[in-house]
Amino acid sequence: MPSVFDFLDVLGVAVFAVSGALVASRKEMDLVSFGLLASLTGIGGGTLRDLLLDRPVFWIEQPYYLVTCLIVAILVYFSAHVIQRRFIFVLWADAIGVSAFSVMGAEVALRSGANELVAIVMGMMTATFGGLARDVVCAEPVLIMRKELYASCAMAGATVFVGLEVLGSSFSVSALAGFAVAFVLRAGGIHWGWTLPPYKARPGRDYE
Repeated sequence: MPSVFDFLDVLGVAVFAVSGALVASRKEMDLVSFGLLASLTGIGGGTLRDLLLDRPVFWIEQPYYLVTCLIVAILVYFSAHVIQRRFIFVLWADAIGVSAFSVMGAEVALRSGANELVAIVMGMMTATFGGLARDVVCAEPVLIMRKELYASCAMAGATVFVGLEVLGSSFSVSALAGFAVAFVLRAGGIHWGWTLPPYKARPGRDYE
């Protein structure tokens, strides 16, 4: 398995777990809830992906992903007080996780025999479901519903990755390019408020 794959996979789980644990700190939860929220955010998207692809759930076969989430939860529980603007840290940790998982979700789907379009969708779902579950459970503003670029970043990253894979690029080049595209777009959404053109409501037509 390529080393870049390992790095992005663990990076995505860890930073999403950080974002989940930071939300738990904002909600003043106990340590068990920290572990639950970090795990839900860190491995939730990959769990949904594996269930839809009818493949073994990755963290059940390789428990170190779950251990990573729990270690992150403990570390954040004892250190979150030193972070003054925790929501900003949640946004940026989430951005890194979205970028990493957009690539990893698509790669896992391709290796499972899915076609290119399904792989792109799996990349987007892997990248967004954990954060969506975190926000819904904690009654937080759902990031995927914010106006700035979010799910579209994951779709763009997955599309670039899959496209380069189809063209025969090495995994390292494809993965880093997909990650970079997703992260730059999400960073622009966070820092400059980049958005896609929204739907503009129009009056309905009257029929006699």
